[in-house]
Amino acid sequence: MAPRNPHLPANVPATVFSKVSILKALATVDHDPLSRGRILALESGFRRRVTNHIESLPFANAPLRTFSTNPFVLMVYAQAKGYTRLSQIEGDILPAKLFSSMETSAGRMIEDVALPIYGWSAVPSGMHTANSALDGLQLALPVLRAATLKSGPRCLNDEMSENFADNVLSYGPSWLSTNGATVLDFSYGVLYGTRAQSNKKDWHILRKIVEKLPPEKVLSPPWQRWECEFLLGNARARASVRIGADWWSYLGGPPCLMEVCVALIRACVMPGYADPADTNYVIGDLYEIVSLPLGYSSPSFNVGILQASQIPWLLFLMRHFCDAYEN
Repeated sequence: MAPRNPHLPANVPATVFSKVSILKALATVDHDPLSRGRILALESGFRRRVTNHIESLPFANAPLRTFSTNPFVLMVYAQAKGYTRLSQIEGDILPAKLFSSMETSAGRMIEDVALPIYGWSAVPSGMHTANSALDGLQLALPVLRAATLKSGPRCLNDEMSENFADNVLSYGPSWLSTNGATVLDFSYGVLYGTRAQSNKKDWHILRKIVEKLPPEKVLSPPWQRWECEFLLGNARARASVRIGADWWSYLGGPPCLMEVCVALIRACVMPGYADPADTNYVIGDLYEIVSLPLGYSSPSFNVGILQASQIPWLLFLMRHFCDAYEN
């Protein structure tokens, strides 16, 4: 194992959310006409994209080759579950395929819908092109904001980090000239997770950028930081790693994460009956995660944008953007 880089940010603090703050933020967007408008637009886009994707997935009666099963995984899983009949494992193959298919496409669906709502343009980035590292652009002259987006905090390896650094240095000047900008603000954005959950390969993009530049071109290295500043020719540039809530706040301001989560719930989870208070969840801390804080039990807490049965889903979603909830 390679030694830890001494400049890597150390003792990264945990991202801690307050359930009370989450519910107050929900009430804020509920009473803001602009937020409600964005939520409804996001909801419509999410529902359309999710519906189209689900229709493209394999059905239970599809041939085996459709599911791309791994024979070794099937055997290990059968042993773990104590299966003796093929019909038992057959019942698990379709849900597993659905999850894996959605894992690869869900992030792109979110990007394509959300970026235009917040004034960005989605970038069709073909392989081995000047835009292959880009997923989104926003022009705010003289600044060009450019972003590559990944679903989760552990999506990178060393080779990918180097490729992103090379793309910024090689194509950054053409991104600027093509868009008539003179300042580049590049973000490696992660749709969910926290800095503490990152495998830190994202930070190595920044390290590789400054190490590949002549020293006089480095204005501010990323030592113990999640951003760096440098020169591309004579143009100023900044590269940043923005994970989870930090990315969404950068994209659309403080309400953005709440708006996206509410829209996803409205698009994907029908109002109905919530789990009873004495539900015994299998996941050890799930009850603690989705339980309402004191003073916010239904019907005392009421908003129009979500129904009472959908509030636990909001707490469930928001837990993916922090390391813990406050007690």
